[in-house]
Amino acid sequence: MGSIISTIFMPLSFIAGVYGMNFKTEVSPWNMPELSWALGYPFSLLLMAAVATVLLVFFHRKGWF
Repeated sequence: MGSIISTIFMPLSFIAGVYGMNFKTEVSPWNMPELSWALGYPFSLLLMAAVATVLLVFFHRKGWF
């Protein structure tokens, strides 16, 4: 059970880490443009919820959860 929880939180930690970095879009075109988007924060939360839901459904269908 502990490894399933860890597996669910690993991609969520990665997404939060990427969106938690400080980027300046005026310095480089390689920075994430969605950081200046008004819905960037809700988008990242919905992305994390979707990833967690997909993993939970996958684990449930495999009979691991």
